[in-house]
Amino acid sequence: MAAQVRQRYGVPPQILLAIWGHETSYGAVRGNFDLAQALATLAWEGRRRELFENELISLMKMVQQGVPRSRLVGSWAGAFGNPQFLPSIYLRLAVDADGDGLRNIWDSRADTLFSIANYFRDAGWRAGQPWGVRAYVPPGLDRAALRNPNKPPKCPRVYVRHSKWKTVREWRALGVTPQAALGDEVMASLFEPDGPAAPAYLLTQNYKVILEYNCSNYYAMSVGLLAWGLIGVF
Repeated sequence: MAAQVRQRYGVPPQILLAIWGHETSYGAVRGNFDLAQALATLAWEGRRRELFENELISLMKMVQQGVPRSRLVGSWAGAFGNPQFLPSIYLRLAVDADGDGLRNIWDSRADTLFSIANYFRDAGWRAGQPWGVRAYVPPGLDRAALRNPNKPPKCPRVYVRHSKWKTVREWRALGVTPQAALGDEVMASLFEPDGPAAPAYLLTQNYKVILEYNCSNYYAMSVGLLAWGLIGVF
């Protein structure tokens, strides 16, 4: 299965397992909120009404497609199943990988992993490229000159901690050296999660894809590091 999912989507199985483990401890903790009640309450509450109204409608479409009512339990924010998809994501990206006619992200290991991989491909995962690598940062690097002046509309507090994007070749010219293979023309951003004189990373586009799943540096780094720990399993 690992070879199949990598071949079809270009996403390493270690990343998929890291997401699954992080989200639900491999299906052990998936939430027990009634999704219809949770989404209706969030839509009524109003702070993100448009989002949750649309998710409630998507939940109804899932029922129309034959998803049993008993399946419709999950987190307080409407996410469910092994990968904690929202209803709209389930409708658009969940995959019937085992060919049994169901997109069963609750009980099927294949459907779960292929669905997460499909999400990552849709979000722009670049096959053959790591999410990031450890990097050596020389003393005296002018970090102020590397601050990214652009303020992204989504998750600005997350991205403010990332530097400007430069090619790996440009980073090498500044003395910032990747500690694992990374092509010279790959665009990367410097990230020092614990500040200077601590482990530093050159992040690629694929790190941003992990952030699409959950826009938190703590989340994305924990997924990436867990995936590193799973290297050799496949």
